[in-house]
Amino acid sequence: MARGGFASRATAHADRGPVASLLTSRLAVCIVSVLITLVLSSSWAGPTNTIRRQGSTSATAGTDIASFDLTPVQATAQGAAAGEKLLVLTPLKDAGPYLDEYFENLARLSYPRNLISLAFLVSDSTDNTVAKLRARARRLSQLPPKERYDSITIFERDFKFNLASEVRHGFEGQPVRRAFIAKARNYLLSAALRPDSAYVLWLDVDVVRYDPHILSDLMSVDKDIVVPNTLWHVKDWAFWGFDRNNFAETEESLALLDKLGPDVMLVEGYRELMTSRAHLVDMPTHLGLAHVPLDGIGCTFALVKAHVHREGVTFPTYVFDNQVETEGLAKVAKRAGFEVVGVPGVLVFHAQNH
Repeated sequence: MARGGFASRATAHADRGPVASLLTSRLAVCIVSVLITLVLSSSWAGPTNTIRRQGSTSATAGTDIASFDLTPVQATAQGAAAGEKLLVLTPLKDAGPYLDEYFENLARLSYPRNLISLAFLVSDSTDNTVAKLRARARRLSQLPPKERYDSITIFERDFKFNLASEVRHGFEGQPVRRAFIAKARNYLLSAALRPDSAYVLWLDVDVVRYDPHILSDLMSVDKDIVVPNTLWHVKDWAFWGFDRNNFAETEESLALLDKLGPDVMLVEGYRELMTSRAHLVDMPTHLGLAHVPLDGIGCTFALVKAHVHREGVTFPTYVFDNQVETEGLAKVAKRAGFEVVGVPGVLVFHAQNH
């Protein structure tokens, strides 16, 4: 009976033909099972991570994976010759009137554009800064490839901070004002610093004139932080000192600091509290690239080796060694063992807008 049953099944199997036999074979069943498993597992895997850039029309499926070796990213005196990339950082507020001249000056730089990235943080603006900036970025992106910047990034972050002009530039308003500026700089730095950035240039939008070769000049000094001498441009290119935040401590100023204690904020250029410091704007301007050590800097035009920022030197929003913001940056950098210098013979000019 069993043999007869087996024989009948074998006969039926033979009657199905070779194709049917192949489809019902154990190998075929295994292959189909594997294919079904793959299809179902992909449909059950759940949503994949996507990254969408603001203004982009499509998203990239899957998780972005990037790997960077920061070891070879160095900032040296060779700069452009070594292919070292520069990140220009500019915080903006109601800067519409200055943007055209700002970009014209950048275009005159001798540093190769393909090594330059631009990043902006627009805060609490009430004018057309953002619109003008986006329009300019679009035009620059359409230049021939050899004339384009490596990247242009625009960030926006309002801090709901506004002061009347007389308060903003008065002595009493400086602690709060400078703390907010420090916050804006830190936002911009943390958002924009790229893995391949060797140098960071802090550049104010209202710096109206500088030499096209200034970057190679400052890089040749080969210090961690280096600033030129920022003067105030007035009619017919007459000028006088502007950025008194570039200073070196003196015996008199150190005695004052000892008397005040570390928690009192000092501000340069105000008669309410004379600091007796030595300022870069009061030093000789005919000595070429001769440099002097500084204890405080402004960031109207400040070249920083990117590893300084990567190692934690940022803009204090609180009083640190009697300073906040840019002067505080210099104090933190020196405390961390970095060299901070100024070059009184390298001149940049600031608009007379205060």
